[in-house]
Amino acid sequence: MEYKTTVTKLGETYGEIFDQGMVVVFNENAPEELAELSALHTAARLPGDVKPGDEVVLGDKRYAVTAVGSEANHTLGKMGHCTFVFTGADTAELDGHIVLKGEGMPNLRAGEPFEIYLH
Repeated sequence: MEYKTTVTKLGETYGEIFDQGMVVVFNENAPEELAELSALHTAARLPGDVKPGDEVVLGDKRYAVTAVGSEANHTLGKMGHCTFVFTGADTAELDGHIVLKGEGMPNLRAGEPFEIYLH
């Protein structure tokens, strides 16, 4: 199963969160204060829960999911929102985190893919 969407805009303060090793994603209808720090994307239906072993594509990079916080699937399904953390840890520090393992941080721009492949 797949969750396929496209990045439409990076918020004005997106780089501040990115510099901390995280990417916040949100549907295009995010509240203004959250849109400012997010990679906004078109809405899509999440066909199932994200879990360790699934794959996330952000731009031209592919990552393995290593941990999922207890609220991440709920907010991703409802608002297209979660925070991707690129530590490869086997536990999520916060409920809304999805932890990823891969080569470096993504270079996201408008028009780039944001996809999740559920296994």
